[in-house]
Amino acid sequence: MKTIKILLSFALFATLFTSCYTEVIVEERVIVDDSVEPGITLNQLLSSYELWYVDINATKGYGVTPFLQKAFTISFRNGIVYANNNIVGLGNSGNGYGIDVGEYDAYDMILDVYHDIDGFETFDVYEIDANTIELYNPNNDTSYFLDGYQRSNFDYEYVFYDNIHYFLQEYEAWEKTFTSDFGAINEFDNENYLQFLAGGNDSEFRSSQDPVGSNANNLYWDYTGLYGVGDVAGDFYLKTLTLDYDYLGNEYFELSVINDGKIELYHPASETVYEFEGRGYIQYLKSGDTKGKTTAPQNKMRKFRKDKVDNPRENTRVK
Repeated sequence: MKTIKILLSFALFATLFTSCYTEVIVEERVIVDDSVEPGITLNQLLSSYELWYVDINATKGYGVTPFLQKAFTISFRNGIVYANNNIVGLGNSGNGYGIDVGEYDAYDMILDVYHDIDGFETFDVYEIDANTIELYNPNNDTSYFLDGYQRSNFDYEYVFYDNIHYFLQEYEAWEKTFTSDFGAINEFDNENYLQFLAGGNDSEFRSSQDPVGSNANNLYWDYTGLYGVGDVAGDFYLKTLTLDYDYLGNEYFELSVINDGKIELYHPASETVYEFEGRGYIQYLKSGDTKGKTTAPQNKMRKFRKDKVDNPRENTRVK
């Protein structure tokens, strides 16, 4: 009888021990499974938005990554990098994505970009919030911040009018095609061509009195000076344009955009209206094997509207 009791006790103890042991294992498995719940990959993150707007004024650091400095938007689609580098055609070029500018590889929160013109760049990628990512370039200790949008809710029009300064630079010349019958005779009546230069101080213009219909590549520029584009309070779509003719004084205009290739200049001093059409469209950065397109100068970069600041991000990548 004692032997049977001992055996029964041993069996009960073994059963309880096995039951407790199994329960612990199951609980631990649940914890482990939760900890390895698969998250979003970098490729999924980059493709979660169709357009990434480059917020140039949020940049931290003193370096320059050329292809990001040129772009208004960047897109990552199936290993191809697309960019909207031009204001002309914004929203239409490449169905809104812009043009193919290179290739990319994304892994372990590292983004490698092989740009057609500017070459190789590598970035550490940080997800800042639901629609903002940071691209940290460890080679120049500079971070660019990109805001995600779908094409359907991206405000192409706002970007266009907020960057009229660059729009004016995207033609080799602007040819005067119309002068109103009304308005007082003035010195600007003689100016038939305007050119707004990219690069340098980013505020230089030239004017020519060559006859209308001249070849834009063979113009003689009679004058070179500085220009400025300003906003009009209460009217986002109306801008001001000031041309500094030095000793001749400033010519002031109200600037309206008629379409991607035509502008209207109203001259309040004489009450004359002029229209100018773009000649010699400059498409910034086409691939080397693309024919029939103009490749713009390398110095076309978006400018900061405020002073650069230090980047607190440290380069922790293992070299």
